[in-house]
Amino acid sequence: IITTALIPGKRAPLLITRAMVDSMRAGSVIVDLSAEAGGNCEYTQPGKVVATPGGATVIGYTDLPSRMATQSSTLYSNNITKFITALGPFTTQKKGEFLVDFASDPVIRGALVLDAGQLMWPPPPPPAVPAAKPKEPVGEKTDAPIDLLPATRRNAYVTAGALGGLLAVGAAAPNPAFSSMLTKFGLASICGYQTVWGVTPALHSPLMSVTNAVSGLTAVGGMMLAGGGVFPHDTAQALAATAVFTSAINIGGGFTITQRMLDMFRRPTDPVEHTQLYGIPAAVLIGGGGLLTLATGGSAGVTSAAYLASSGLCIAAIACLAHQSTARTGNALGLIGVTSGLAAALGTMSCSAGTYVQTLALLGGGIGLGTYVARTMKITDLPQMVAGFHSLVGLAAAAASIGMVMQLGAPAEFAALDGVHRTTAFLGDVIGAITLTGSAVAFGKLHGLLPSKPLNLPYKNQINLALLAGNVLAGITFLATKDPSTGMAALWAAAILAGAKGWHLTSSIGGADMPVVITLLNSYSGYALCAEGFMLNNDLLTTVGALIGSSGAILSYIMCAAMNRSLPNVIFGGYETAHKGVQADHQPKVVGHHQEIDTAGSAEALLTARKVVIVPGYGLAVANAQYAVAELVKSLRARGVEVKFGIHPVAGRMPGQLNVLLAEAGVPYDIVHEMDDINEDIEECDVCLVMGANDTVNSAAVEDPASVIAGMPVIEVWRARQVIFCKRSMGAGYAGAENPVFYKPNTWMLLGDARATCDALLAKVTTMTTHA
Repeated sequence: IITTALIPGKRAPLLITRAMVDSMRAGSVIVDLSAEAGGNCEYTQPGKVVATPGGATVIGYTDLPSRMATQSSTLYSNNITKFITALGPFTTQKKGEFLVDFASDPVIRGALVLDAGQLMWPPPPPPAVPAAKPKEPVGEKTDAPIDLLPATRRNAYVTAGALGGLLAVGAAAPNPAFSSMLTKFGLASICGYQTVWGVTPALHSPLMSVTNAVSGLTAVGGMMLAGGGVFPHDTAQALAATAVFTSAINIGGGFTITQRMLDMFRRPTDPVEHTQLYGIPAAVLIGGGGLLTLATGGSAGVTSAAYLASSGLCIAAIACLAHQSTARTGNALGLIGVTSGLAAALGTMSCSAGTYVQTLALLGGGIGLGTYVARTMKITDLPQMVAGFHSLVGLAAAAASIGMVMQLGAPAEFAALDGVHRTTAFLGDVIGAITLTGSAVAFGKLHGLLPSKPLNLPYKNQINLALLAGNVLAGITFLATKDPSTGMAALWAAAILAGAKGWHLTSSIGGADMPVVITLLNSYSGYALCAEGFMLNNDLLTTVGALIGSSGAILSYIMCAAMNRSLPNVIFGGYETAHKGVQADHQPKVVGHHQEIDTAGSAEALLTARKVVIVPGYGLAVANAQYAVAELVKSLRARGVEVKFGIHPVAGRMPGQLNVLLAEAGVPYDIVHEMDDINEDIEECDVCLVMGANDTVNSAAVEDPASVIAGMPVIEVWRARQVIFCKRSMGAGYAGAENPVFYKPNTWMLLGDARATCDALLAKVTTMTTHA
């Protein structure tokens, strides 16, 4: 504020009282030009600068005219310096070398008078701009209808191939039971497709953990093969016990961590829920099924009905994740479905009392261990824990597949095993081994036990092809031989080769591509469960496996679409191979000057804004800064600022990770929006605060067709009135593409450690809010 009020021959009128100044925001400045006559501000002291208790500054200089010469000289010298440096020091890119670039810069040429003693004035006239061709009159549109022949023909060929393949599988079916399971597999895949597409992106992390828990039904395969009494007596029984125990860890851990996440999303105003009442239908299903099994002597009809109920409850669990209001109900239904499936499997075991004791002890111990891990883990460790649980499902599937073939000890029994069951046993073994080692590597990368950067071995694609060829050879041997020893050797060899393939594929993928890897491994675990179901003629495993497999496949597609990349591109190297070479050799370097801002300026911008959008990235999760951000949002909303969050689908190391972190810190889920929704409102935003994100907000994806990330959907933060980047450095993101947004005129860089910067920004906003 500048005051100038004077009354000739009298004291300057008092216009600004102490109370008025105390109500001003910290950092405000009053310049009182009437100070010599007493001043217009009650705080003014002639000839002095006064700092008020509220953080405002009152300037009462009485010698401002004498100060103007110094100020004017400084400003003029700065202008001359800027003008000279703008003439050419950057044209040669060599320190200490000066070149006036008038040949290619018409603005500099127009300012040049002499060059090496030669008169250069006046400059030549600018080249004439050719006149635009007059537009031809537009007549009526005569465009013919779009011909859909190519698309329709392609879809027709794909449909014909799928139907033909289905008929071929039906022709190879060894019995009607297999055909029935194939039908259920197809229907379950369709159900999974429909239900997963309905899940809100904010709940993708709970979706992953629920399907993880449901995939623990691989325990059923181990239960069907269990034996030996209280302790296993041979290798096959030990493998079965391993499958039961590792699957139980998944069940306990998966449902517990899902409940933890869903409780974080709960708001104080949400309706009071009573999900414990679902214990009533659980008691009816499990207790009633047990009584009917005893009464009918183990009727197959009762078991089939129980499996149907279990499958339906698992499908309903995923369907309930479509909305926050029903998500916790979904977790309860999934728990009932898995528990009833295990109870039905116990009723069909027909084994000794000792084996029942062994099975129940393994189930109880595994569920207890999984529950303990899920309750004590940090929520920031969620991605690696999901990957770790996936590895247990892979181990269980591979163990059950090998154990089933081992139990066919007699050569006649092994020789009688039909080709379909041999194929499913082999697939369960291979998919399980890939899931085991791939998930273990993903866990190591995410937990910091292994380097996050991709492993680039020489001839890595040839290594993958060699491992695939080895698996194919082992599979042919297993399918063709009638000798149990040769078959078991082939099965073990396939497991080792598949494990090596899973290790190498996942090791060759960088940490930022882990969202796709985790969803793909989730899909693998489902199809491993499916193969186990076909192998054991178990409808429950087939149905639930198809559900989980389609769930992981759809999430993988969503993640790839969010990066504008294909699944093979991610799996076989992605940005680390061809893209980085293209970026370095052919893409122009982004040049320009960036503007920096401090925490005080950032806090001022946030507090004076009406609408603020915060776009978090993986850097926020790494810095564990979600709590400071939540407090910052609380302070801004208390001042009447409208705050929203914009979340990119791949902002994190697994789908929905940042939604969970923000919910853990207390951010209401109704102000957290997805990319498409926030892009619609971004132009109305006064300040967009980007915290730890880069590639997901890179304008090159939209503006530069030659960019490595061209076509990738991004949050278009540059369309906001002002953008503040909270970032450690000016470095490029994971894709290696420089970000032109850094150099746009409405962008300011708040550089520094994310956690320290967030804490400092929160402290500054709190201080300024308190003084206001």
